[in-house]
Amino acid sequence: MKGNLRPEASRVLVALSGGVDSAVAAYLLKSKGDAISAVYMRTWQNGDGPGECPWREDLESARAVAEFLDIPFAVVSMIEKYRQFVVEPLINGYHNGITPNSDILCNQFIKFGALLNYAQENSFSHLATGHYCQIEEENGKFFILEGTDCAKDQSYFLARVAGKVLPHVLFPVGKLLKTEVRDLALQIGLPNAQRKESQDICFLGGKITLQNFLHSHLPEEPGEIVSADGKVLGLHRGLYRYTLGQRNGIGIPSNRDFEKFVVVGKDLAKNQLIIAFESDPNNGLIINSIRLTDMHFFTEPLIGCHNFLAKVRYRDPVTPVRVSFTPNCLATVEFAQAQRALAGGQICAIYDGPRLIGSGIYAP
Repeated sequence: MKGNLRPEASRVLVALSGGVDSAVAAYLLKSKGDAISAVYMRTWQNGDGPGECPWREDLESARAVAEFLDIPFAVVSMIEKYRQFVVEPLINGYHNGITPNSDILCNQFIKFGALLNYAQENSFSHLATGHYCQIEEENGKFFILEGTDCAKDQSYFLARVAGKVLPHVLFPVGKLLKTEVRDLALQIGLPNAQRKESQDICFLGGKITLQNFLHSHLPEEPGEIVSADGKVLGLHRGLYRYTLGQRNGIGIPSNRDFEKFVVVGKDLAKNQLIIAFESDPNNGLIINSIRLTDMHFFTEPLIGCHNFLAKVRYRDPVTPVRVSFTPNCLATVEFAQAQRALAGGQICAIYDGPRLIGSGIYAP
């Protein structure tokens, strides 16, 4: 069975973010006849963050949607859990030279972890969100499928969600295009129908950069900027300020026409930032294969070699790969097309056609 509006869903908790996608999700479920309630989840918005997250505006938008749809509405605090499972791993990851994804952590531990637990503890059969993806059931097993709207598909961000939660999750807008969602919101008169999408990490709120946020939580640890052959070219103010493949903001003037230095590595033991030119051979930036750690599967783990598709980053299209899985939650991915600047700590999502089957973390 493929789809998002399952007939057996009777009592559904809808996570309203304040945006139009979750609002339309709630409308679709109510139109289907489900008994639904809405919840707004507070995360970092506890007043001690350096950003100015517009959580009050989000909350009032969510409340207005619930009133418009005439459904019960509650606010639940996940502030401490968000700090524990999202913010602290983000800070620690950057300190240790890797690049975690806060959205993936939030979905794994908060939305489809703590919030789903809250829903079940309050006798809801399902938790629904406004994600652009779908659920598929096959022989009693549940999988995530890409959303119909390829430009908005969010399955990548769910690549670490536990497979056991999928029977209890609904994605009502997964079969729709974003334009259809927006048009439907306008047609039915949702109060947030014309609200703009937020692209910011909430606890930054668009008012502070990630680097400045990290600087407020991590000590200054200056070190050397070196060339690939070890020549000292300058000083950095902390390795966490730089990401693999970064071209701008390194602070070292180029001695080649029409070329910038690019970050090609970090030596944590020596606290050195390694840079080179994009055109330098064997700079390590372009790779044909990579090792994955902490493999995650939605059903039984896979072993051996398989041909799949992979999404190496959220904005990147899927690419053909050959994946060699081993029994110790490791895998090696061989790319049909070479990839650039895959940073340790980021996620590689593995697909079998449109079906998301699992993911791994790029080894540092």
